[in-house]
Formats: sequence, C-alpha cells, structure tokens
Amino acid sequence: MRMIGDTSRLNRGYVGIPTFLRSDYCADLDMLKADFAVFGVPFDEGSPFLPGSRFGPRSIREHSLRFSPNGLFDPSSGRVYLADAVRRGLIADVGDVDVVPTSPGRTFDNLTCMVAAIREHGAVPVMLGGDHAVSFPAVRGFQGEDIHVIQFDAHIDYGIYDPEFRYGNGQGFRQINELTHVASLTQVGIRSFRTNPDDFFKAKADGSRIVTMDQFKAQRLDVTFGHIPEGASVYVSIDIDAYDAPLVPGCVSAEPEGFSFAAMRGALGHIAAQFKVAGFDLVEVNPTLDVGTGVTSYLGALTVAMFMGEIMNWQASA
Repeated sequence: MRMIGDTSRLNRGYVGIPTFLRSDYCADLDMLKADFAVFGVPFDEGSPFLPGSRFGPRSIREHSLRFSPNGLFDPSSGRVYLADAVRRGLIADVGDVDVVPTSPGRTFDNLTCMVAAIREHGAVPVMLGGDHAVSFPAVRGFQGEDIHVIQFDAHIDYGIYDPEFRYGNGQGFRQINELTHVASLTQVGIRSFRTNPDDFFKAKADGSRIVTMDQFKAQRLDVTFGHIPEGASVYVSIDIDAYDAPLVPGCVSAEPEGFSFAAMRGALGHIAAQFKVAGFDLVEVNPTLDVGTGVTSYLGALTVAMFMGEIMNWQASA
C-alpha cells in the first residue's frame, strides 16, 4: 500500500497513517521486495517494574512521520541519510507481530517466524519494541546464519532462567549467547549499579565481551569492536536506556552517565562501515512515561532512521 501519495502534499508530522517514515505498508511478506523491513512488537509482559513499552512501536512510527520521506539532512556534514529510500521502495513497514496476551511463548514463536520470513526474502529486519525480552526470539530467527550480536544497554540482561521463568527483559542475552548460530556477544555501555554480580561474571565466563560505559569512553571504536572480524554479519540491539537518562524520560530503566547521541551515532556508523548488519532492534521506549513532546519516541525514531541510513550508505559503496 503506497503511503506517500502526491508529492505536492505537505504531509506534516501529524498527518497520515503512521508507517515508519511513511514507507509503503506490506501486509503480505510474500510480496516483500524492500531492502529493510520494519516491524513492531507491542509486547511488555517481560517488564518486571512498569508496563507501557507495548505502545512503543506505534509511538516511534508516529514520530518518524516528522522526518521527510526525501531523507534526513545533516546540517553539520551536508550528508543526506536515506535519500529517496522511501520513495524508491527500499524500506517497507510490514506491520506488527501478532501478540498473544499472557502467552509469551506463542508471541515469541510468531516473532521468530516473522524474522525468518523477512530473511528469506533477503531483507534486513528492523524491529521496534516492546521490552528487551523480544531480542532473543528475534535473534533466534537467524538460525542458519552465523552472526555476532552487539548489545547497547545500561544493563547486562543476563539473568538466570528456567522453563517457567524465561521471558523477562533481563534474561534474553543469556539465552542469545547460548544459541549455536551466535558467534559472539558484545555488551556495550554497561553501567547500572543494579547489576547482579553473579550475572556479570557468568556472562564473562561464557565469553561475552563486556564494555562498560567508562571503558567505551576511554578507548577507540576499533578497540571496542576489533574482536569481530571485518565484514562479519552482526545483529545490533539498542536498548533506549543505553542513552544518558536525561535524554530518555520515556524509559522505565534509564540510568545516568550513558551515551550521548553523538557517541551512539559514531558507534553505529562504525558498525555499519566495518560489518554486514543482518538486522537490528530498538527497544524499551515507554510512551506512557514520556514528556508531552514524546522526545524519547522521537529519539528512537531518529536513531533507527539514522542507523538505516548508515547501513544503506555503506552497502551502496561496497
């Protein structure tokens, strides 16, 4: 379904049906021809404190309408990200994963199937959460592809689990690290004083490369990510709480001393330049907690669009 229409329209940010960046809506994955497939996972049953991130995908899409479908212009560099990518059909919004309330196992099976179907059509899955529990079933959908997982987060999300207690937003990356097709796990920005030391040292023992926020600030990007082979396939998971707390009032787990936008942009640009990004997500935006302007959803939309632009630019030059 074409979402832009007549190019003479003004299409202000509050006008139109909210697909991501006004990209075409593809209701049937068998018809998917885009390079990037954006989808939402309105799920927050893994949040142990406050709910509300189930409304994140819709809010991020709404704020994405504030950007031009002609691309994102950076006044500092003169670069245009995603130049005409929407008009050329390089991005499609494929809707939301079907959520089965109180049955996270079934919801996550639906999510894994959607990611696998997107990959079968050669597109990059771009997932809008939802709480951080959704990253595990997403990465599970890459079965058969060797990928390195990079997590931007204030928290380790490496909690112990059992068959009846495994779908919390603090447990996913232990399960991700156990997947046989995951070649490595790199956790960047870790800084929360609520970190369980047993989980921290278990992650290290399991081979996770943990880069605390202080370490990230002190070292070059090629040191942070230099253990991953150049050109390797990576999946990137961005928890909005990786950003510094004042930037993300609409996040239940925000922590101080996090990423600035410039630092995040630099890291994601480096990843796009050095590796093949097979998929990525942005999670934990909670519109029910946000300020009236929806600045957290706006930052989420900007981060996703900017990262897609970096990936597209480097793919074109490869």
